[in-house]
Amino acid sequence: MKIKNKSPKELKEVSQNIRDRIIDVVSRKGGHFSSTLGAVELTVGMHYVFDSQKDPFIFDVSHQCYPHKLITGRWEKFETIRQFDGLSGFTKPNESDCDYFIAGHSSTSLSLAVGAAKAIKLKNEDRIPVVMIGDGSMTAGMVYEALNEIGDLKLPMVIILNDNEMSIAKPIGAISKYLSKLLAGKYYQGFKTKVDKFIKNNMPEGTTYIAKRMEEALKLITPGILFEEMGVDYIGPIDGHDIEEIIETLDIAKAMKKPVIVHARTVKGKGYKIAEGQHECWHGVGPFNVDDGKFVKKTAPKSATAVFADALLELAETHDNVVGVTAAMPSGTGIDKLMDKFPDRFWDVAIAEQHAITSMAAMAKEGFKPFITIYSTFLQRGFDQIIHDVCLMNLPVVFAIDRAGIVGNDGETHQGAFDISFLRFIPNMILFAPRCDETLKLGLDFAYTLSSPSAIRYPRGAFKDVCAEASPFVLGKAELLKEGTSNKLFVAYGAGVGRACETEELHSEDIAILDLRFVKQLDKKILKELAKKYDDWYIFSDSQKQGGVGSAILEFLNEEKISVNVTSFEYEDDFIPHGDTKVVEESLGLLPQQLADKVK
Repeated sequence: MKIKNKSPKELKEVSQNIRDRIIDVVSRKGGHFSSTLGAVELTVGMHYVFDSQKDPFIFDVSHQCYPHKLITGRWEKFETIRQFDGLSGFTKPNESDCDYFIAGHSSTSLSLAVGAAKAIKLKNEDRIPVVMIGDGSMTAGMVYEALNEIGDLKLPMVIILNDNEMSIAKPIGAISKYLSKLLAGKYYQGFKTKVDKFIKNNMPEGTTYIAKRMEEALKLITPGILFEEMGVDYIGPIDGHDIEEIIETLDIAKAMKKPVIVHARTVKGKGYKIAEGQHECWHGVGPFNVDDGKFVKKTAPKSATAVFADALLELAETHDNVVGVTAAMPSGTGIDKLMDKFPDRFWDVAIAEQHAITSMAAMAKEGFKPFITIYSTFLQRGFDQIIHDVCLMNLPVVFAIDRAGIVGNDGETHQGAFDISFLRFIPNMILFAPRCDETLKLGLDFAYTLSSPSAIRYPRGAFKDVCAEASPFVLGKAELLKEGTSNKLFVAYGAGVGRACETEELHSEDIAILDLRFVKQLDKKILKELAKKYDDWYIFSDSQKQGGVGSAILEFLNEEKISVNVTSFEYEDDFIPHGDTKVVEESLGLLPQQLADKVK
């Protein structure tokens, strides 16, 4: 879509067309919604002032990149957003040369911009990194690590702070906006440079000090003082829906040839009244009716997340030393219920996984029982803290890992494939998993009794029905759910138990099923006994094959010099694409009928 030579009126029409297209497609297909609607004019302004074919366009998290996709040649294919083999819901370079980086996790954009700016300088190229970062991303420490270097290096880049009604600092009004733009403008900057040079060469030291203090006094009445103190020029706040003001400001920022933050005030859900404002339910949506905003209801069994939330609430009501934390996902993890009931014991620390883990380590040392509720994909961001601050101290912190396994439409950046692999090798860590709603409740009761770090994982959505009576967890003890008359054994872990049961029902042979329950500590006694009866073992677990459940079993068999045939149905050594969960599983050959055929 060519927008460079369009008038402001035409650009407003372009913005409306983009907004209409997003509303139409997302209402039918689902996807990220309110944030991307709020970023339409800012994105149009970016493409008008900068060149996405040349300048690195870097979107933080990138769930607000739908307008960018529509501008850069993906208008027709937008129908496939987040569908299997369709467009990703995030930026993805193999979709378009205009997508600079894959991004699905928060707060990486400024570090990417620093690296890009350094490379551009070394290659002596006429390019400039352009970043769009949401205010939620500014809660993560990585942003300030990058800002610290940005202020020191002074390399050219433009950072658009998309502040959708969660202001970093309260604006003081029109005079603030006018002065901040004035201070950044080319006339003021040129005048300032000449005056600074004149004062330095001709005036005594005291005069220089007075001039500096006058400039600082002007800046104090702008809300950008934090950034200015870090050495980054600041413009704003501006109206993030006024296309003329956006273009004017971005032109100024581009011409400054140094790092500049443009603070733009926007409204989430802009253009669709029902979603406008701070409504968390409109951040990412399923299909809905455009006329009244009502979501298309699907009958579904109770999710594992909901079961977890109710069980943890009951545990917290019973034990007043139970505390918990989440990192910007209160409703997604179900901890919002506990935050409402016990606001002094459960917290959302925003996008700060490292801080969440280390702060809970200290609470464990003080005698509390912390539950860190977090998605598998986001737990990766606190890896060092798990080792250094929890496991090294052998503190009884519980990691409640939501979204373990395939999560569907969010794709590669969000699939919960790796937690077993990167937790299993850490000393002092106990890894276990429930197979159903009842064992999830029992698992939390068990976790409360542990004096060591532990991790319990459960899937997105509901568990599959498992026809077996639930029994309490005992450390390092597996549970044989079914004896078999064939020489085959299904070794299943967590949600993999349900898949193993479905696969066994589709098979002509009578196959034994073991609920492993613990991948660390393994039940070595029962594994030795089963090796005497069953020669062919099949591993069922929603996890990566490398370092996963099958690896743990093979390590044990090797140590014990036991010879059985092991086939793992875990994920192969690749990133798993986006799409409906069942379609993705089919593409990986993991549906029960496919597995039954493989076992045959």
